[in-house]
Amino acid sequence: MTSSKLAVFLNKHGHRHRLLTMDEVRADGEVAAQLSEAAKAELLELCEEQFAQLEKLQEEIIQCEPDSSEDPEDQLVKRLMATDAELKQWLSMKPSLLATNSDILLQAGKDEMLKLCSDLEMVVSCCEAKRDKLRETKELEQKWLEEKKQVVLTINDHIERLRVEMEKCSEHNIFLETKAKIQKVKAYQENLMENLGDILAMHAPLSQKESSASKNKKNFPLELNENHISLSEILEVLMDKVINTPHDPYVTVDDTFWPPYVEMLLRYGVAVRHQENNFKIRLETFF
Repeated sequence: MTSSKLAVFLNKHGHRHRLLTMDEVRADGEVAAQLSEAAKAELLELCEEQFAQLEKLQEEIIQCEPDSSEDPEDQLVKRLMATDAELKQWLSMKPSLLATNSDILLQAGKDEMLKLCSDLEMVVSCCEAKRDKLRETKELEQKWLEEKKQVVLTINDHIERLRVEMEKCSEHNIFLETKAKIQKVKAYQENLMENLGDILAMHAPLSQKESSASKNKKNFPLELNENHISLSEILEVLMDKVINTPHDPYVTVDDTFWPPYVEMLLRYGVAVRHQENNFKIRLETFF
C-alpha cells in the first residue's frame, strides 16, 4: 500500500478507528513478521531463480565484452547502442510482481510501511528542529528591529531639536558665536604655547657656548651653533607641519636643530624618525 492510499484509508476510516502510534505499528509488524513455512519456501525459491538468472546474464555480459584490440571509439559506440537498446527494452516492459503469495506481499507491504514511517519520523524531527531555529531567528530579528526603531526615533527627535534650534538662531548670531569660539581657542592655544615655552626654557634650556678650555676639560664633543633654535620652537615646527600638511608630517632635520634635542624627542617618544630617511622626523600621533 502506497503512502497516498494509506492517507485515503485513514481519512475514510479515521472517525471509526484511532490512529496508531509508531511503537504500536512496529509491535504489530514484529508480531506479523512470522511467515508461514510455505511462504518462506516460495520466497527462497524465487530468490534462487532470480540469482540463477543474474548469473546467466553475467556470463552473457562477460562473453559479449569487446576485444581490447578494438578501437576505443568503436567500443564506446557499441556500448552506447547497447545501453540505448536496454533502455528501450526496460521502457517497453510492464512491471510485474515477483511473488503472488499474499503472505509475502503483506509482509513486504508492512516492511515498506515501517520504513516509510521511520522516514516520516526523521522528516518531522528535522522540520521541528528547523521550526525551532526559525523561531529563535525570528525573535532575534524582532529584537533587532525594535532596537533599530528606537534608534530611528531617537535620531528623529534629535533632528527635530536641531531644526528648532536652527530656526531660533539667526545667521548673525551664528557668525558671532563662531568668531568668539575661534578667538577663545586661539587665546587658549597661545596660553598653552607660552606655558610650554616657559617649562621648556626652565627644564630644557639651550646650552650656551663655553670656552675652549672648559670644553677640553669636560671633553664636550658637540659644537654649538648660533642658528640653533630652542626646543619649544622645534615642537612648534613639528606641530605646524602636522596641522598644515597632515599627509606629509615629516620635517627635515637641518643645522638649526640641536642634536641633543632631537635625540631627546626620539628617545622619549615625542617624535619618530622616518623609516627610509634618518634626517626626517615627525610628531608622534597621540590620538
